[in-house]
Amino acid sequence: MTDSAQLERLLSRAEHVLGRLEAVLPPVPPLPDWKSAVAFRWRKNAGRGWLQGVAKPHPIRLADIETVNDQKARIVANTRQFVAGQGANNVLLTGARGCGKSSLVKAVLNEFSADGLRLIEVDKNDLIDLPDIVDMVEGRPEKFIIFCDDLSFEAGETAYKALKSVLDGSVAAPPDNVLIYATSNRRHLMPEYMSENLEIQRVGDEIHPGEAVEEKISLSERFGLWISFYPFSQDDYLAVFAHWARQLGVSEAVIAASERESLNWALSRGSRSGRVAWQFARDLAGRQDDGTAA
Repeated sequence: MTDSAQLERLLSRAEHVLGRLEAVLPPVPPLPDWKSAVAFRWRKNAGRGWLQGVAKPHPIRLADIETVNDQKARIVANTRQFVAGQGANNVLLTGARGCGKSSLVKAVLNEFSADGLRLIEVDKNDLIDLPDIVDMVEGRPEKFIIFCDDLSFEAGETAYKALKSVLDGSVAAPPDNVLIYATSNRRHLMPEYMSENLEIQRVGDEIHPGEAVEEKISLSERFGLWISFYPFSQDDYLAVFAHWARQLGVSEAVIAASERESLNWALSRGSRSGRVAWQFARDLAGRQDDGTAA
């Protein structure tokens, strides 16, 4: 067999193998239809990522979020500046669980979507794909919030490095149409250990944190706007419960008669929060519909 015949045979076999591989690989994901949705999720399959439109985004509105007026005003002002093409910051919302952090992000999307705001939800495990997501939306006329909910990193995880790079650490300037909004129960997003305090050195009157502490602080400091949330007081909790109960059609008389029960509900859950108030209001509304409410 001549050399040319052998080469032709090898090429034919290679094409056959490639054809079989293409048959089992997932298809190339289509480009997102930006007009079909205002919210998107980053999805992955067999190593390929794509943006999937959310058919029914959460309908919560700013008016539904009570008792956190200062936090609401700050995130609304930042988002309004962003949508208007003015200076705005990446936002880190931290603090007590169930007190409205993620709800506020969803609410500002509903408030400003008509002005071109879009939201992309990215799971912590997919943060390594942030540069690809940013490249996909850069240059588009819409404004994009990349939303990372309940964000925290355990010891040994490295995905936070991709987040740091996109926030403020890459040789490329961040695009003007992208901001990152993240929620977390941890102020510095990473676990903190007592042993790390031993790394702190004092030189004269100056305190120098150890390398582990510096690494953790450097991530949260890349968010220009920190918004803190605190546990609800009893009055705050009751106000939120009453709001949601009214929204769900519960009568004022039943709401007033159910305050003690709502507090017992929160006590059994170990938390007075907006989430717990919403859950009790749903339960009460359901019982009212079947005639078992107070």
